[in-house]
Amino acid sequence: MSEISADLHREWDELAEEVRRHRDLYYNGQPVITDGEFDELFRRLQRLEEEHPELAVPDSPTKEVGAPAADDAFADVRHPERMMSLDNVFNEDEMREWLSKAPGPYLTELKIDGLSIDLIYEDGELTRAATRGDGTTGEDITANARVIEDIPHRLTGDAPAFLEVRGEVFIRPEDFPELNELRQKEGGKPFANPRNTAAGGLRQKNPEDVKKRKLHMICHGIGAREGFTPQTQHEAYEKLAEWGLPVSEYTRRAETADEVIEAVNYWGEHRNDAIHEMDGLVVKVDSVAQQRALGATSRAPRWAIAYKYPPQEVTTKLNDIAVSVGRTGRATPFAVLEPVFVSGSTVSMATLHNQHEVKRKGVMIGDTVVVRKAGEIIPEVLGPVADLRDGTEREFVYPEHCPVCGTKLAPAKEGDADWRCPNTRSCPAQLSARLEYLASRGAFDIEALGEKGAADLIASGVLEDEACLFDLTEDDLKKSSAYTRKDGQVNAAGKKLLANLDTAKNAELWRVIVALSIRHVGPTAARALASRFQSMQALIDAPTADLAETDGVGQVIAESFKDWFTVDWHQNIVDSWAAAGVTMESDEQDRAPQTLEGLTVVVTGSLESFTRDEVKEAILSRGGKATGSVSKKTDYVVVGENAGSKAAKAEELGRPILTEAQFVQLLEGGPGAL
Repeated sequence: MSEISADLHREWDELAEEVRRHRDLYYNGQPVITDGEFDELFRRLQRLEEEHPELAVPDSPTKEVGAPAADDAFADVRHPERMMSLDNVFNEDEMREWLSKAPGPYLTELKIDGLSIDLIYEDGELTRAATRGDGTTGEDITANARVIEDIPHRLTGDAPAFLEVRGEVFIRPEDFPELNELRQKEGGKPFANPRNTAAGGLRQKNPEDVKKRKLHMICHGIGAREGFTPQTQHEAYEKLAEWGLPVSEYTRRAETADEVIEAVNYWGEHRNDAIHEMDGLVVKVDSVAQQRALGATSRAPRWAIAYKYPPQEVTTKLNDIAVSVGRTGRATPFAVLEPVFVSGSTVSMATLHNQHEVKRKGVMIGDTVVVRKAGEIIPEVLGPVADLRDGTEREFVYPEHCPVCGTKLAPAKEGDADWRCPNTRSCPAQLSARLEYLASRGAFDIEALGEKGAADLIASGVLEDEACLFDLTEDDLKKSSAYTRKDGQVNAAGKKLLANLDTAKNAELWRVIVALSIRHVGPTAARALASRFQSMQALIDAPTADLAETDGVGQVIAESFKDWFTVDWHQNIVDSWAAAGVTMESDEQDRAPQTLEGLTVVVTGSLESFTRDEVKEAILSRGGKATGSVSKKTDYVVVGENAGSKAAKAEELGRPILTEAQFVQLLEGGPGAL
């Protein structure tokens, strides 16, 4: 592999990791970059994959929707029809280019800055409500949805037998100050912004607490349905309103592209006129038939787009600049701001990226600075208002040592803008982040090990690094505060952690590989390595060249894997986990027959018996390669309901096309069964 190719893989890996991290913070935590910065990261990743399609692996963040839930407060439920995201455009030229490919007439709708919700009505009765989650699986929040006044418990009129309704839950800006005042009177910290307050409100364990958040809901789409076949999106909204569901008063029909641009310009000047926060204008093809013809990508419909408006700006005082350390050791400066209300949110922090960016922007501690925000939760600092300086300002001095563990900071290699803490084993910040990562759903799925628990296990001295995680006992947990009661005995969370750890020992080998946090080795590469080599020891013993020959791995990942095991304490993690009973070999009895080994399969449209995630798992677990685009190298194209252009592409290239029934035959018996 050439040096250029290796650099491309490194660039993709770093970008993908950043996108996943910030997406997770947006849905499950406190974001540390602006919405605009995330959009730019995401677009950079998209452009890289467009220029180099071989980088567009199946589990790329560009193909994902939403993020997994942060904990298990609510039961997981599958959506009858997948909830998708929206692609974005940022200027008139991009908007017109999209319009040229999508036939009118159109509907224009305000993009509500809230939290998506999925409602199920059966014979007119509300039977379930769920969060979006990862688009396929959300959390059951039915009890909480029932106390939101805008959501009817029963539909009126001739409601269909089955109806899935999508909407957005939000808090009106006019209610937000009152909620914050009540919050502080009760001794709590002020809420950051209406969007996160709405998200937190929907996930309260007590429905009575949900009522206090003054939540509202507006419908913006439909999913699965029986007995309801609208011809247009506009007709669907009219029926939803007729049945008693709230729809937006701002939705308008546009016959031409020029009328769409007029709506874009109007709301760009009236962004604060709506009853809710908005961060863009959504444009949809009105005809349902045309929507089906246009189809969707893996994450977003081609018949809808979101126009994102440029950020708004305010000024505030820069009180200090501090530095945080992440999982990879990256030491990132961030601005500590005098709290300021901008675009409906009170913010007090903003990223400054690295020390070079601080110097580039010319900001000093004590400056009045310009910050911008367009629906983002944490804004970015644009620069200082130099004319307001009075001489008391001081320059930021980037620390020579890690602010968490004291180790001397340095760039990973010459020329790097980001400096990192090299104390990868013992730095509490890095270790805490690695523990959270190995506990995530993509690795061991340890539900009781979150941010608070990970930090406490380190601070209390219970864990030195990951090696002893599976050796934890109740006596060990008694030294922690997160997992004990006031009387010093292990609490329910502690008992659950021990039970989770016991279950996690039986995780598939590929998940164990992911949990090791080996650079560049994500779920796709880990699954490929585990499938081919079948044991951790075989992987350790394999030459780099053999690892690199594995489909979906390559030289960069292979070298990173081998390099990781040259570190003594890394090897100790594997040895300790193995001694504790963690899976180190694939169980042949549990392994699905490799009926698709060496085959590339594309699935387009909806299948009755499989969700998209289940289709991918079925293909990968049988040794096949699941891809999202049809080419001459594609072995089979499975065509389901509402299939898009991939079916036509398969016919054009003469690729074998399968029905769902034939796909099942292929899974069970391979090509010979067809």
